[in-house]
Amino acid sequence: MKKYIVPSIIVSLFIVGCSTADTEDEENRQYEEEPVDEEGIEEANDVIEFNDVITVQGEPIIQNPENIEANVNLVNRLPVDYEPNDLVVPDVRRPYEGIQERSYLREEAADALEQLFYEAELEGHILYANSGFRSFERQYELFKNQQIQSGMDQTLVAQPGFSEHQTGLAMDVSSSSVNFGLTEEFGQTEEGLWIEEHAHLFGFIIRYPEGKEDITGYSYEPWHLRYVGTIANDMYEQSVTYEEFIENVKKM
Repeated sequence: MKKYIVPSIIVSLFIVGCSTADTEDEENRQYEEEPVDEEGIEEANDVIEFNDVITVQGEPIIQNPENIEANVNLVNRLPVDYEPNDLVVPDVRRPYEGIQERSYLREEAADALEQLFYEAELEGHILYANSGFRSFERQYELFKNQQIQSGMDQTLVAQPGFSEHQTGLAMDVSSSSVNFGLTEEFGQTEEGLWIEEHAHLFGFIIRYPEGKEDITGYSYEPWHLRYVGTIANDMYEQSVTYEEFIENVKKM
C-alpha cells in the first residue's frame, strides 16, 4: 500500500453554507445535544459508536467525524474543514491513470478494500476503484454540476458536507462490463452481484440499496461501498440500511 500526504483543504468562505458553519459569533450559535435513550446505552455503545452531534443554527454537525461508524446522511453533516489524517492509496486497480484525490481512503478501509478486491479476483471478478475520498470543495463542484444536469431536486450527488466520501470511508467501484461506469446496471453484473453477497465479509455495506430510497434519501447505488467494520455482518443478516440499523441499536 502506498502512502501519500494529501494537502490540507482550504475552504472558501464564499461557498454556500460555510459561513454559518465556521462563524465565530457565539451569539448566533445554538448548541443542542443529540438525544439518546439512557436505558441500555452501555450495551448499545458496545455495538456501535453513535454520532456526537451539536446543532449549529439548525444544522446537526458531527463532532467525531473520525469515528469509523460515523453516520453521514441527509441530516448529519461533517465539519466543513474535516479531512482524515490517515489517508492512503489502496493497492488496487483504478480505471484512470495516476494518483488523484479520489484515489485515497482511510487506512483501515483501504486495507479492507485490498482484501475484497483480492478475493473477488480469485473468484474471477475484476473490480476497479473509481472514486474514494472527496474534499468538501470537490463535492461542492459535483453537487452544483449535477443540479444543472438533473435539476435542483436531484438525489444522485450529496450536498457538500453531507457526503460519505469526505469521511474517506466510501469507495465507488465498477467493472469493465459496464465500461467502468457508475450505473445501476452494475448491480446486475457478475461483479456487482458478487459484491452484494460478499462485501460485508470485508466490513463494507452497499450504502444505498434498492428499494430503500425513502429511508436513505438517495437513489439506488450498487457501486457505492461504505466501510463500517464488523457491524457490516449484522446489517447484512438483518437486511437493513445504516439508518435502520442505528435505530434498532438505540432501542436495545
